[in-house]
Amino acid sequence: MTLSVWLRPRAGRDALEGWRDGVRQARVAVPPVDGKANRALCRLVAGALGVAPSRVTLERGDRGREKVLRVLGMDDSGVRERLGGP
Repeated sequence: MTLSVWLRPRAGRDALEGWRDGVRQARVAVPPVDGKANRALCRLVAGALGVAPSRVTLERGDRGREKVLRVLGMDDSGVRERLGGP
């Protein structure tokens, strides 16, 4: 399943925030240099879902704030349930 995320790098802390128009809002403390923010986002989402970080990968949005993550081994309803989705 895929998950759309709007990422805010260089935030004070790592956190998953609310939903806006079906897109999960997130922030990470690291800067968007050499893919560090993308890796931090994948680890953050994996932790929230209770899956291994290797099961969450960046599918689209390597350089922008709008990201699409692929979560392996979970369906849409399971992800939305664990993340408190709309």
